Amino acid sequence: MTTTQTVNGLRHRNNAREADDISSYVGNSADVQEEAQKELQKYLETVKAKVLQRVEEQMSVILDTALSESIHPITNSQPKVNGKTTTKQTSNAQRMDGGKVFMDRASLLDELFEISHIRTIYHMFIAVLLIFFFSTVIIDYIDQGRLVLEFDMLFYAFGQPSTVVWAWTVMFGYTLLVPFYTLVFWGSVYHKFPQKLALSLGTGLVLSTVQTFILGLFPIYVVVHHQLPPASRFIVILEQIRFLMKTYSFLRETAPGIITNTPKEGENPRFPSFSSYLYFLFCPTLIYRESYPRNSHIRWKYVGVTLGMILGSLFYGYFILVRLCVPLFRAEANQPFSKRRMVLSIFHSILPGIMLLLLCFFAFLHCWLNLFGELLRFADRMFYKDWWNSTSFANYYRTWNVVVHDWLYYYGYRDFLWLSNRKFRAAAMLSVFIVSAIVHEYALSMGFGFFYPVMMFLFGFFGVVFNFTMNDKWQSPMFNVIVWACLFLGQGVQVFLYCQEWYAQIQCPRTGNSVWELVIPRSWSCYYQT
Repeated sequence: MTTTQTVNGLRHRNNAREADDISSYVGNSADVQEEAQKELQKYLETVKAKVLQRVEEQMSVILDTALSESIHPITNSQPKVNGKTTTKQTSNAQRMDGGKVFMDRASLLDELFEISHIRTIYHMFIAVLLIFFFSTVIIDYIDQGRLVLEFDMLFYAFGQPSTVVWAWTVMFGYTLLVPFYTLVFWGSVYHKFPQKLALSLGTGLVLSTVQTFILGLFPIYVVVHHQLPPASRFIVILEQIRFLMKTYSFLRETAPGIITNTPKEGENPRFPSFSSYLYFLFCPTLIYRESYPRNSHIRWKYVGVTLGMILGSLFYGYFILVRLCVPLFRAEANQPFSKRRMVLSIFHSILPGIMLLLLCFFAFLHCWLNLFGELLRFADRMFYKDWWNSTSFANYYRTWNVVVHDWLYYYGYRDFLWLSNRKFRAAAMLSVFIVSAIVHEYALSMGFGFFYPVMMFLFGFFGVVFNFTMNDKWQSPMFNVIVWACLFLGQGVQVFLYCQEWYAQIQCPRTGNSVWELVIPRSWSCYYQT
């Protein structure tokens, strides 16, 4: 064999081996690509299933809400209580008169916190809380030379807890027993009594008189006589308002049924059960029903996390006041009044003001109400809607606090229209605003211990104007910016004026008890004397 033939043979074998290697590599690459394509297809199918499930859930909620708000519920629809279907032909949870419809739904923030982007915003607020904490520790260490973390103002604000407890016990005991058994007495003799109107007026007059003393004057006496600190004052006054609203709802929802349902011969009138009324006094709603949609069990982990968020919000508010409000207004307490100082103080108060607004919303409307809802297995958690997306103040007022809005709508606005034969809609809306503004100002005046109608002016005047001018026809995102700008400025004005008046009350105490000294803000004259 010649050298040329040997070389050709080796070249042929090398080419054959390279061809086999290439084909093997191509085959392996094809297998890898096919496997990768299968994995990708499987992943896309999983994503598709999750997206479809999420869309189906959202569409179900939207359709349920639309149906409940646009049509009357079906006669034989039966809600679930404790996970079981009730056997009543007509349940109070499904109203035939177009009233409030309760359904199983979660709070909006609980759903939004499942999205990582929204949860990051929550984490940002936690980071700010940690910064407040460490800054307080470091500043106290620099000023006093030791690690001091005192909560003197917090303990002061919640002082005299024993007085608060016994005052609440008296109000709760009265609300639990007197309205319920008054209704039972009145309903037992109503259909047998010849003068039904006289009986109703007499019973209502007696109950109103007792209500005035126990739920009206008694909390005011406790707050003023014992000189309770601010947070303790707010607990007593807000519970007073809550018990009054609960009592009215219970009587308003049950009395018409007793009047219209005449019992047969030998039968007793049907009354609501005592257990349903007791449950109503604690569940997070102001609209009475004999039964509500209930969850099957209590999520104790959710309870623990929610309780932790409430405590965190409490300390958050404390740090905001200590780090952002007290240094500002304590330093200005002895300075003479000027327009420049007022403008600067208002803009310095915007940041703590809007933080306190968001904190009150999160701590009470989300955490506190969801805590009681979870402990009582109350399934309808729509305590608020997406008020932050509002492009009008009309929508903001409807979505900020759904619990109170429902009470005002059904027992204020709608009853006003019913009495006026569905006329004077503007007057009905205006009356609701006036009542709400007065109650808000009453709570703030009793809580702070002085009368300064900032809230009543902002809410009763500007709120009414904005409600009628910035209505639902404005949908541009620019109007959402305007709503937020007004909220920022309004909170700044409130924080500035209330803090200024607080220090004025301390610096220039009253010299007498005349009416003018009680109603004229002390900051108007105190700073001119310095």
